[in-house]
This record gives sequence, structure tokens and C-alpha cells, in this order.
Amino acid sequence: MMKRVFLGVIVVLAMVMPRQAFTCMDVTKSLVQCSTYVIGSAPEPPKPCCDGVKQLKAMAVTTNDKRQICACCKDAAFRYGDKLKNDAVTALPAKCGAPLPFTISKNFDCNSIP
Repeated sequence: MMKRVFLGVIVVLAMVMPRQAFTCMDVTKSLVQCSTYVIGSAPEPPKPCCDGVKQLKAMAVTTNDKRQICACCKDAAFRYGDKLKNDAVTALPAKCGAPLPFTISKNFDCNSIP
């Protein structure tokens, strides 16, 4: 009987515990292959870049996920400074066939994501 109660508690905890969150480092790793495209050195995003964008889209499940990914993308964009080609960055998700629920931009308000 005690084993069943313990097992029941474990099952309930597994159901209500939040899933493992991701970090900005995870987002950066997903986008690192995009650097040549977003600074204008490559005319099209390479396949590994698009694979990373698709990975981000898959990670963006909840509103909080989307906002966190957005904030991490903004931080990454600021790190590129003046080298960043804004048109390339905003077009990236569509070019990769993985539109995101927000615009990758230094000026986008991530808190506006529903």
C-alpha cells in the first residue's frame, strides 16, 4: 500500500513540476551558425542556421518561452552592434521556413508577445 501511495505522489509531482527551462546560451547555440548571414557575409542562411531557427521555434511553446527566446535574441542582436544587418535578421525566420511569433529585432518589445 505504501509503495502505491509513494508512486502516486511521484506521478503527481511529475505532472505539476515545470519542465526544464532553457537559457540564453541555448538560444545562442541555436543561432551561432547564422552569424555569416546576419552580418551580410552570406547571401542566404546556411542549413545549420535554419536548423537552429527551427529548434527555437520548437522551444517556443508557452508565452514565457516565447518572451525568453525573444529577449535572448535581442541580447544577441545587441552584441553584434553595427555589423548586424537588420533586414537579414528580421527575414531570417521566414527564409528558414520557421516563422517565429515575434520579430527578431533590437527594438521589439518582447513583453508584447501574447
